[in-house]
Amino acid sequence: MTKASKTASESVDLKAPVPKTKRAIVVALLSRPDGASLAEIVAATDWLAHTARAALTGLKKQGHVLSSVKNDGVRRYRITGGIAQ
Repeated sequence: MTKASKTASESVDLKAPVPKTKRAIVVALLSRPDGASLAEIVAATDWLAHTARAALTGLKKQGHVLSSVKNDGVRRYRITGGIAQ
């Protein structure tokens, strides 16, 4: 008997590429039009809040330009320029 097995191309959704590193996940979140809150970054990466804030500092040091806006008590960060644009 032979089993029908799925190939890698059948089981992978090619519509949306998945970021491979946590740094890439953070850059993708911050590149969205509305950016990301610290809580969203923590949830997406499983980092602690201080690690997520340190990652934002690291992105700044690498040439990304970040902006932050506080609405309704929630600060949202966004990449507004630099190497990601």
